[in-house]
Amino acid sequence: MLVGKFANVVIDISHEKVDRLFGYIIPETLRDKLEVGDLVEVPFGKYNAKKEAYVIEITDTSDYPEDKMKEIIDIVPNAVSVEKDAILLAYYIKDTYGSTMIQALKTVLPAKKIVKPRQNKKIVRKLGRDEIQSLYGECIRKKQSAKARVLKELVNETIIPYDIVVSKLNVSPQTLMSLTRDGALTVEIEEVYRNPVTNTNDEDNKLILSDEQQDIVDTISSTFDEDDPSKGKFLIHGITGSGKTEVYIRLIEEAIKRNKQCIMLIPEISLSYQTLMRFYKRFKDRVSVINSSLSQGEKYDQCQRALNGDIDVIIGPRSALFTPFKNLGLVIIDEEHDGSYISESTPKYHTNEVALKLCEIKGASIVLGSATPSVDTYFRAKSGEYRLFNMTKRLTGGELPRVSIVDLKEELKEGNKSIFSRALIEKIDEKLKKKEQIMLFLNRRGYAGFISCRACGNVIKCPHCDVSLSRHYGGKLICHYCGYETKDVNTCPTCGSKYISSFKAGTEQIEEALKKTFKDIKVLRMDADTTKTKDSYEKILSAFKNNEADVLVGTQMIVKGHDFPNVTLVGVIAADLSLNEADFRTGERTFQLLTQAVGRAGRGEKEGEAIIQTYRPDHYSIIHASNQDYLGFYNEEISYRMLMDYPPCGKLLHVLIQSKDERRALGLATALMKRKTEGVRVIGPAIDSISKINDFYRYNLYVKAGNEDRIIEYRKVMEDFLKTAPLKSEIVTFDFQ
Repeated sequence: MLVGKFANVVIDISHEKVDRLFGYIIPETLRDKLEVGDLVEVPFGKYNAKKEAYVIEITDTSDYPEDKMKEIIDIVPNAVSVEKDAILLAYYIKDTYGSTMIQALKTVLPAKKIVKPRQNKKIVRKLGRDEIQSLYGECIRKKQSAKARVLKELVNETIIPYDIVVSKLNVSPQTLMSLTRDGALTVEIEEVYRNPVTNTNDEDNKLILSDEQQDIVDTISSTFDEDDPSKGKFLIHGITGSGKTEVYIRLIEEAIKRNKQCIMLIPEISLSYQTLMRFYKRFKDRVSVINSSLSQGEKYDQCQRALNGDIDVIIGPRSALFTPFKNLGLVIIDEEHDGSYISESTPKYHTNEVALKLCEIKGASIVLGSATPSVDTYFRAKSGEYRLFNMTKRLTGGELPRVSIVDLKEELKEGNKSIFSRALIEKIDEKLKKKEQIMLFLNRRGYAGFISCRACGNVIKCPHCDVSLSRHYGGKLICHYCGYETKDVNTCPTCGSKYISSFKAGTEQIEEALKKTFKDIKVLRMDADTTKTKDSYEKILSAFKNNEADVLVGTQMIVKGHDFPNVTLVGVIAADLSLNEADFRTGERTFQLLTQAVGRAGRGEKEGEAIIQTYRPDHYSIIHASNQDYLGFYNEEISYRMLMDYPPCGKLLHVLIQSKDERRALGLATALMKRKTEGVRVIGPAIDSISKINDFYRYNLYVKAGNEDRIIEYRKVMEDFLKTAPLKSEIVTFDFQ
């Protein structure tokens, strides 16, 4: 423990104007208790309002005059302290992604509050069996029925669970206290950690690794013994079904042999029961999980188990990266291309980059894996920053599915106005007759897309957001950004025309069309509307895996990491919807989605097929996805990025300016654009593709430069300007692209 007289703290206020260290005197009563990372209460401001703050430094000297400094009031009880390595990581997040230090500190704390341990109570017999029998008879004579019920059980049992006695025998705590005073029993309390993992005694059948897999495990694990394992940076590019998960498990085993702890990151949507069970069977009670569904108590207990060394492996989405392991040796990021690894709230950090910094701090190795690596990651692998491994064979020995592209424009010309092309209908019918399963993928939700008038072209939009409303069952129009709801319309509110209808299919409409087209078909639907409850996601997947349905219809969540051996057909209903976003990465995301989608077919012993329906059959991302040709796609995509100086060939920062006053939003965006830094190009201000959300108007700036340092320098210039700007409702966020 560092004993000092002064503490530099970060105040728990997320505002740029107080985003600095403040010095306080440590009172005598706290000098042998206070540690770096503690949450304390301090007087702050002109009126000495009580505020919470994190201790960042403890020193013997201060740059501030001592007679003008205030004292820390106390350490906040039941608050989680920040580990020293986590403080270093928070500084990195703050400096790189443009947030306040307090926002960064809260990001690196997976559990924010100390929660009392769960208590297991048990009743232990203190007297001999004959004495208990005698006391039982006495209670019967005195008609003390509650005491008698407990004593009757203690005649044959020396230990009884407390909860069962209270609930099942209907005995009050007062009765048990009376028996305790009589010397018949005692109530013992054991504190235990909450464990979200239901331990299984099932043995895991260790698979025999292929030569390809074994070579990767041997090569990567050999670097665990090097003096600087943080130099171990690896990318595994493995086709769908090539056995990447088993490679991850073997690498974790090798790290554990060296007394190292491991973090396994998986997109939350891919944290399926089947995936987790593979880790639980292999690592038993030495593995746990952290995700958004856990209670605060469960999250806190997993962090304590990690600190105490009670677990070796933690599995979870991006927040699991901040699990406080003392001896971290390996971080694995599966599906590293997934968009969920980029935080949507400030600080908008990229998990891959933060993981690299964490491994540098901890001296750990990092392994990224994907069937469709992000262009940025693959570029860095080709440049030598990561060592690249390729897994080109499916473990089953089967081939990748055969893929056909259907031009929906031609279907319409030939009179087919259905959601389904004729080729897809024929294939669905064929698979149903063979008792094989089908997955239909659409990256939209709701009954239909936008509602528009065919007479005047008016689109029904949300009054609070610049987006169209979606039609849902029950006669509702819903905004999927702010949740606004209104009644469905039958006539155009602008021109009064009755020719108003919805366009583009939604998952509900696909389900309805299937049931009309195929008799007795069993359909499961998975989208944001059917997975609102805690266990609904897993229930749908389990039902489909158990062959309780013929078809699974869904959005992006059905194409990530799932393995259904009986699925032999995947249909992509509208492949080009994702090409309509205002983003330079639309081609990359479309390729990844389609490749992951068609990769769900033929993962068992049966041959797989896929049909991609599209209005843009000649788009390079769709052509390469149909051929499942990552290198072909990468080479074409990177040539466009080089031409336009887009990442990874150049660096790009997105600045989003929001305000409830449109003129103030534009004015602030213009003022920020005029800040000058050498070697930086600023594009904008431009109105966002969604110009208003929740009554906030939105404007964009895009900052381009040849290297990241230039952009960070320009961002700091903008941050300095914001500290003195007269802001009202304005919000500015920074996001590296």
